[in-house]
Order: sequence, then C-alpha cells, then structure tokens
Amino acid sequence: MGPTPNKIAREVVDAAYGIHFALGPGLLESVYETVLEAELKKRGLKVARQRPIPIVYDGIRFPIAFRADLIVEDELIVEIKAVEAITPLHKKQLLTYLRLANKRLGLLLNFNSALMKQGVTRLINGPPESAPE
Repeated sequence: MGPTPNKIAREVVDAAYGIHFALGPGLLESVYETVLEAELKKRGLKVARQRPIPIVYDGIRFPIAFRADLIVEDELIVEIKAVEAITPLHKKQLLTYLRLANKRLGLLLNFNSALMKQGVTRLINGPPESAPE
C-alpha cells in the first residue's frame, strides 16, 4: 500500500516550498507545473500531468471534462496557480475536479504569493454540509 493522501500532500507542499524559494514568484503556471512534476518524480512519487478526467451524464461519457494539472500517486489532485490572489472560483474549480475524479484531497498552490505558506490551500471533497433543522 502506498503513502496516505496526507503524507503525499506534505511531500508536495515541501517540494512547492523548495521550488518557490529557488525560483520565486512571478513565473508562468506552466513553469511551476513542469518543475513540480520533476521534483515529485525525483522524490519517488508517481505523477500524472494534464491527465484528462471524464464525466458521465445521462448515460453519455464525455472523455475530457477537465485536465488535472497534477495527480500524485492517483490520490491527490494538485491545481497550480500563479495569480494575485486565490478566489472562491479557484476553490470551486478544484472541488469540481475532486468530485468528478472521485478523489478526497486536493491542493491549490499559488506560486505568485510572496511566501509559499500563504499560497497553499488544502481542500477536502466531503459530503455537503447538512442544514440544521
């Protein structure tokens, strides 16, 4: 059995900190995505980049509903941004990916933050909150 999603997430965050320290903010998302993929593979993790995720609706299979930036160990979806600020839309995007891919844990990494710790958002795909009766 492989590493748990939490252990994978810790490894990804550690790698992101190192990359952010080395390259700094202000580059294109694709640069961070490429380097993070290489760093995670160097650490022995299985990484799929830009993997299509299908959706099935009304018996019809759409082969590409979205492309995940990175899926690590087939457990964790990593969405990479290089934006001024993470918005609710970015979070909704990752939650949609988690739901469609049937994954529990995702990381939203904004490499444009002054400090990487401010650029890490952890999201969990769980049951919707039930309204109090």
